[in-house]
Amino acid sequence: MNRYPLWKYLVLIVAVVVGVLYALPNLYGEDPAVQVSATRAQDNPQDVQRRVLAFLDEAGIPYTGYEIEEERVLVRLENEDDQLRAADLLRDDLGSGYTVALNLAPATPDWLRSLKAEPMYLGLDLRGGVHFLMQVDLDASVAQTLQRFQSDFRTQLRRERIRYSGVEVEDNRVIARFRNAPEREQALQLLRASYRNDLNFSQEERDGQFWLIGEVPEERIQEIRLAALQQNITTLRNRVNELGVAEPVIQRQGSDRIVVQLPGVQDTARAKDIIGATATLEFRMVHSDNAGYGGREDSPVPADALRYIYRDGGYVLLEREVMLTGDYISNASSGIDSETGGPQVNIRLTSDGGSLFNRATRENVGRPMAVVFIETRTETREVDGETVRERVQTEEVINIATIREPLHSQFRITGLDSTTEARDLALLLRAGSLSAPIDIIEERTVGPSLGQENINQGFMAVVIGFLLVVAFMAFYYKVFGLIANMALFLNLVFIVAVLSMLQATLTLPGIAGIVLTVGMAVDANVLIFQRIREELHAGLRPQEAIHAGYAKALSTIADANITTLLAALVLFLFGTGPVQGFAVTLSIGIVTSMFTAIMGTRAVVNLIYGRRRRLSALPI
Repeated sequence: MNRYPLWKYLVLIVAVVVGVLYALPNLYGEDPAVQVSATRAQDNPQDVQRRVLAFLDEAGIPYTGYEIEEERVLVRLENEDDQLRAADLLRDDLGSGYTVALNLAPATPDWLRSLKAEPMYLGLDLRGGVHFLMQVDLDASVAQTLQRFQSDFRTQLRRERIRYSGVEVEDNRVIARFRNAPEREQALQLLRASYRNDLNFSQEERDGQFWLIGEVPEERIQEIRLAALQQNITTLRNRVNELGVAEPVIQRQGSDRIVVQLPGVQDTARAKDIIGATATLEFRMVHSDNAGYGGREDSPVPADALRYIYRDGGYVLLEREVMLTGDYISNASSGIDSETGGPQVNIRLTSDGGSLFNRATRENVGRPMAVVFIETRTETREVDGETVRERVQTEEVINIATIREPLHSQFRITGLDSTTEARDLALLLRAGSLSAPIDIIEERTVGPSLGQENINQGFMAVVIGFLLVVAFMAFYYKVFGLIANMALFLNLVFIVAVLSMLQATLTLPGIAGIVLTVGMAVDANVLIFQRIREELHAGLRPQEAIHAGYAKALSTIADANITTLLAALVLFLFGTGPVQGFAVTLSIGIVTSMFTAIMGTRAVVNLIYGRRRRLSALPI
């Protein structure tokens, strides 16, 4: 009557083994580490690693290990003092071509890492770090779109030689004025074909003039606002990647705000510097005197030329006139050149930009053109004991290619060194500048000591709650209580294992969810054990009482846990940040507690009592 088939025991054994394996990495802690990444994709990570290790050896800073992770060099150090000293010295030695970031690297053994077993991430309130709440000016993005429509209207009308009195922006409308109806009709046919999906056109007559009105529909305005918000999120995510943060949180809050949380980052000023950086491109013709240019910093420069650093080495002379700027780039993606098999970046320009670029390249077929990469960032430095923030602009030529034919709105940049560089360049072009202005309206810094205090207090809360429940169950239900305690401990292991497998971020509210789960996890066993006692008092034999207790309590247990699970789901869907963390741990705890309390304890009870045919009493 109370015997499990072999397959159920095998399922339990596999679940316990997997749970223990994936919970283990959280016991090993973290090593203070320094993370170094090259800002130039052609720099080999192995060469960077050799240079970093040689410098640390020369400086006498001991390290415990090193590795290359996603083309970043990670060096593990013995303590935080060595970590800070190594980071400061490496920044001075390597210069601006490299990003040096502090990191806490998991000290998980290699055999566990080979199984993809990694510790769960700790949130801002447990690890310390920086929290920003940013307000996005989405009205500015709509205004920029209208101004682009206005500029495109003028360009297309001039190109088709359609005379107009003026083009203005008013509210969410672009208004073109004409002297007579035939010109307006001609403009309507032209513009409607270009902006069929973007504008609703109408006609009016005012003050003796003929108006053509292109109005942006409300759904299109919402799309522009949403796209600007998502573009800013992408931009910020690419910016904070340079900080080496293990698990940054960059997410939308409400309709026009973005939350940025950087666990492990204590330098608020540096975080602001990274977030504020932007990138764009300029296209310039190579100067005719460049062929004879020595390429040295002290070589003379003609009056009509500018000297730029060439990424492949040395310097190059370019013409002063800019053919096109990155402001006209509407999209960029990386790919593979079908002819050479090398990496390339596919560029798409706005219609206005395509017209400008076509005219400029048509006049320079057969000549070399350079692509200038411009990055602007705010850097913080000490001057006379005071912190000074200044914006620094870096300009370098990343590619020179000969114009074979006039280029239009779509073209490609080839000659890149690696697919990584092509992908990074495409990302910078897509998300190099913010689509809408942002203002930091809230800023908080959580210190590492406070984070560690939160961890200690949270751990103590879990331990105290666990011990109180264990003591009560052992005292009140005796042997069956001990079985429930074993399931409760296994439930904690499963919660930690699932969080680690999902690479979820544990926050302080998440710990609260675990504490609550500890109390709720034995509810199922209390219902079962109480039902067994009632069946015994009703005169059933022990084996029958065990079977009836588990069978009859199941529906009550399911009802109670499903309603709690629904509440947790609502919290996750409508909550933000910490509330979602609480909902996640609570949901995981509910599911694992049902598994351990029903299937786990039943398996142990069956092993102990299931084969006893002459069982006269139960220690419950």
